[in-house]
Amino acid sequence: MNQYDALVIGGGPAGVTAALYLARSACSVLLCEQLTPGGQLLMTDCLENYPGHPKGIKGYELADLFAAHLEGLNIDRQTGAVDSVVGAAGNFAARCDGREYGAKTILVCSGARRRPLGLDREDALLGRGVSYCALCDGNFFRGQTVAVVGGGNSALEEALYLAKIAAKVYLIHRRDAFRGTRVFLDRLRQTPNVSMLLDTVISRLHGESGLTGLTLKNVRTEEERLLPVDGLFVYVGFEPATHFLPPDLNRDAQGFIVTDTEMRTSIPGIFAAGDIRSKLCRQVVTAAGDGATAAQAAFILLEQLR
Repeated sequence: MNQYDALVIGGGPAGVTAALYLARSACSVLLCEQLTPGGQLLMTDCLENYPGHPKGIKGYELADLFAAHLEGLNIDRQTGAVDSVVGAAGNFAARCDGREYGAKTILVCSGARRRPLGLDREDALLGRGVSYCALCDGNFFRGQTVAVVGGGNSALEEALYLAKIAAKVYLIHRRDAFRGTRVFLDRLRQTPNVSMLLDTVISRLHGESGLTGLTLKNVRTEEERLLPVDGLFVYVGFEPATHFLPPDLNRDAQGFIVTDTEMRTSIPGIFAAGDIRSKLCRQVVTAAGDGATAAQAAFILLEQLR
């Protein structure tokens, strides 16, 4: 079983930053990532609030820069999902893609996945009109009618992106006001093919071989109506990916990992960074900052273990 100073789980901004900092501190690092470095960046059209890029930068372009920054460093990379983590500080064992690896420290940067609506036939219609990624699937709905459900920045940004492709975009939110940034709201209000439906939830999906419409319910009047659409893009929050971690690791009510300010978890030797953490702001810059902090805290522990 190969042994490492640190196992970094996840190749998003937090994981890449953590691996980069640890490798530059002469630590041996294994980076496990299911796909390619970038994480949620690969499903983001454009970042307009990333420092140093006042005109914005495409998600895939930033992901490519992150990956390039790792080249030439003492970082082993394994593609696959981590199934389990057991052990204690200085002697952890993890299984990734059917192989076992040893590590003195674990840095969990596995992020979170899009939360589904939980409606009947949502799974059956996935890829047949229901999607969780506008950048991935938006082009399939060119010139058609789509709906976006959600009230945060992700929903607002993806509605703006889809408005360039689709003939009509309905933005559906269960509250009477959006939580997203004002600049996105102002743009949406000035976009003629976008309609906002507030105080509204989706109660039913229609269609057999493909999505044909939504039953909408007004949460105040309880009135229902049918909205014909060709596509639905879901942005109603995230679910943390922590199933592979010890059950006694402290999590919040939503399942996100609780850490201190140095990214230390309730289990010594396990650190958490990025979207997997219980925190207020989930952005690329905060994930990278978490990754740097977690790496520094892990390095201090590694020095104590030598």
